Amino acid sequence: MANQQASFMTAIDVGSAKTCILLAEVTDNGLRYRGHGLTDSRGSRKGVIVDLEKAASSIQRAVEQAEDVAGAPIEHAWVGIAGSHVRGINSHGGISFGTRTREITRDEIRLAVDKARAIPLPNDREIVHLLPQEFILDDQAGVHDPLGMMATRLEVRVHIITAASSAMQNVVTAVNRAGVHVDDTVFEPLGCADSTLRSDEREMGVCLADLGAGSTDLIVFQEGAVSHSAVIPIGGDHFTSDLSVGMCTPVAEAEKIKKLYGNVSATLIPEGNEVEVPSVGDRPSRLLSQRFVAEILEPRACELFEMMRENLRHHATCKFRHQAVQRHRRITHLVGKPSPVEIVRVPGFGHQTTRVPRERREWLQVEQLARVTLRQGLMRHAEISRQPVPIQLVWILATDAIKFLSC
Repeated sequence: MANQQASFMTAIDVGSAKTCILLAEVTDNGLRYRGHGLTDSRGSRKGVIVDLEKAASSIQRAVEQAEDVAGAPIEHAWVGIAGSHVRGINSHGGISFGTRTREITRDEIRLAVDKARAIPLPNDREIVHLLPQEFILDDQAGVHDPLGMMATRLEVRVHIITAASSAMQNVVTAVNRAGVHVDDTVFEPLGCADSTLRSDEREMGVCLADLGAGSTDLIVFQEGAVSHSAVIPIGGDHFTSDLSVGMCTPVAEAEKIKKLYGNVSATLIPEGNEVEVPSVGDRPSRLLSQRFVAEILEPRACELFEMMRENLRHHATCKFRHQAVQRHRRITHLVGKPSPVEIVRVPGFGHQTTRVPRERREWLQVEQLARVTLRQGLMRHAEISRQPVPIQLVWILATDAIKFLSC
């Protein structure tokens, strides 16, 4: 049993709307899909556990689904962390070797990184990731690996991702109560980046936006390293709530309308299109213009992207001329576009776009799993942490590609 468990890797995403689990087998050629589980989330809101028993029950149901598909037990997993309690800060530290140059070893690198991470943190926060951006040897910046180089002073710039200790521990506790041991936690956008971004995008400058049900998590890469991370308090549930209030329809019906008829540009919809909208209570359904749906959704979409752009500007990360924003297909299912962005589509996948290497597109036929790009990224992150071997992931999820036309 121990050998069998060592050959499997599991990723868990406890979201506000869905709880997802992906199980893969570690082979000599990389990771091989074995099973998945997907259930509605209970007891979780905006990335924070609000009811431990309900959250654990949702996780357990997803675990049982994945075990049934895979035909193997799930005992260990990597877990994604996200939500408004997550913070990202940049720090800088270094050490001096005196007047004479010396060769830099792993111990000196570790000591310089420890200096950079020695920042005052509140008692209720802990470090999730410590991500080096660049090393500086004397006056030479932009060094990615100083091992073996000569210098009199070694400095390092890092990006530190922290989370509320209680919020993160509650997620771990909920997973443990579902009978699964947590091997480690990963900031969810970092996992998404591992499965969606190419190295040239990270070098040129890219912002990945993970749009969840309760919030939108951002992570920015510049020159190959993480330079900024943040959380925008708008997600798919806000679009659904706007429709529910604006059209006087139950939330569940508003979610269906959003997915089927949602659009954030009213001018793209023919004037004669109508949508049947169920009423609250025993009142009869009504026929409303589809343009009315777009007129409700468009202001919220514009607000979301304006907040994203202002966040990037405020942190001085919106300085590259053309930004690529990768939108994880998780919530909105909207086909239109607000003015600041251009949504790129690939025919054949409805309202969504797909960005999958051609040689891997046959994997899209495997159950057409929704919402597993993050789980792929978590497993890729876990695999890279375990051993530096080539990874061949199962590309199952359609991913939207959004490019800012200007800052």
